[in-house]
Amino acid sequence: MRVIAGTARGRGLRTLPGLEVRPTLDRVRQSVFSSLGEAVRGAACLDLFAGSGAVGIEALSRGAARAVFVERSAGCVRRLRENLQRCGVGERAEVLHCDWQAGIERLRRAHEGFDLVYADPPYGRFDEAAILAELHLLLIPGGRLLFEHPRRRALPEQVGSLRLTRVAHYGQTSITWYTRENGRTLTHCEGG
Repeated sequence: MRVIAGTARGRGLRTLPGLEVRPTLDRVRQSVFSSLGEAVRGAACLDLFAGSGAVGIEALSRGAARAVFVERSAGCVRRLRENLQRCGVGERAEVLHCDWQAGIERLRRAHEGFDLVYADPPYGRFDEAAILAELHLLLIPGGRLLFEHPRRRALPEQVGSLRLTRVAHYGQTSITWYTRENGRTLTHCEGG
């Protein structure tokens, strides 16, 4: 696994061995960030269920102003901090070592708002709609939330202020895109 583009391009990212972490594949990240384009520059990003930090580090490498990483596993947090240092983007990063609910509550109390949120919970272990219901409070108007999940599970078209705008499929993985803007139409994309 490596950083695909930007200031840390080509740098390797370490992850924990075994099945505890299911990192977002390089081709999925490449497609996501190609679709986001210049929207990443200057953005405030949240990487929820961060694991190795690959998504948030990619955003920082591509010019995001800052990224917050939420991860509960101590082993993953150690690797994430190593990856931030290896890629030279640690000064624009904040790592919260806690579960997703505590992380969201802490960010909400601090009145944080994000342009881009990426959530990749372990498949089958969490209620996606419950996570979306909490996350919509952290997304600024016009911001985007990308939710990685198994292809066989469809996510709701609207949750709170979030409206589903796009679904992209990559083998057995799907990324469902939400925005806080109204009036966008649903688009289905096949990625592989």
